[in-house]
Amino acid sequence: MDSRGARVPVKRLISVVSAFRRTVIVGALVIAAAPVYAQRGAGRGGPPPAAREAAALDLTGNWVSVVVEDWKWRMVTPKKGVYDSLPLNAEARKVADSWDPAKDEAAGEQCRAYGAANIMRLPGRLRISWEDANTLRIDTDAGTQSRLLRFGVAAASSGEPSWQGHSVAQWEYAAGGRGAARTGNLKVLTTNLRPGYVRKNGAPYSAKAVVTEYYDLNTMPNGDQWMTVTTKVEDPVYFTRPYLTTTDFKKLRDPAGWNPTSCSAR
Repeated sequence: MDSRGARVPVKRLISVVSAFRRTVIVGALVIAAAPVYAQRGAGRGGPPPAAREAAALDLTGNWVSVVVEDWKWRMVTPKKGVYDSLPLNAEARKVADSWDPAKDEAAGEQCRAYGAANIMRLPGRLRISWEDANTLRIDTDAGTQSRLLRFGVAAASSGEPSWQGHSVAQWEYAAGGRGAARTGNLKVLTTNLRPGYVRKNGAPYSAKAVVTEYYDLNTMPNGDQWMTVTTKVEDPVYFTRPYLTTTDFKKLRDPAGWNPTSCSAR
């Protein structure tokens, strides 16, 4: 019946109900499509929160590499010609076979193995901190290198090619219910690199290499925190396919053992 007590035709009632259901469904889809930062209360027409405020995980602190993968190629410099597990093409092997660390030293190129495509594979310690609200900084004691991972607007400029290149970072959030703690991982895309080595024995990557990294955290039953960096290096000049690795780090309670060293070509 309508508000006057008259009986409403069945067809009209079905039409009204169907229209109501369509309105509810469309509204739900609009809400689901809203930006993540808006759902967290930082939207409402305003700018998204800074990367530090919106962090999906806390990577800051002191870390030490735990070499559990490719130990014999990471803990010592392999002999010339040892390219196991590397997707080098014929031209890359030709370049690598001509490797001469003395020439690199004479040319001031002793940091060729310390670029973004390989620095996380070198054994040593990391210090991760916020340079500013939208720039995460990674310092390495191996080679005394610094990486700047830039989020959002801060990722606009690149400048001259360098060992660490230009890194654009973004948080990738895991699905969760309303009010749940933020979780997820960090994705980093690095370009604008100087040519370097993906292994210390001269295995090359070119200036066209692109490095994609994913940073994840895991907490062990005893409370120890581990960080895993999954890396993909793509190089149309020297690689036959993407070079994939996973590298593990354990979080330290303090900076004890921090020992910055210069780059070594040997």
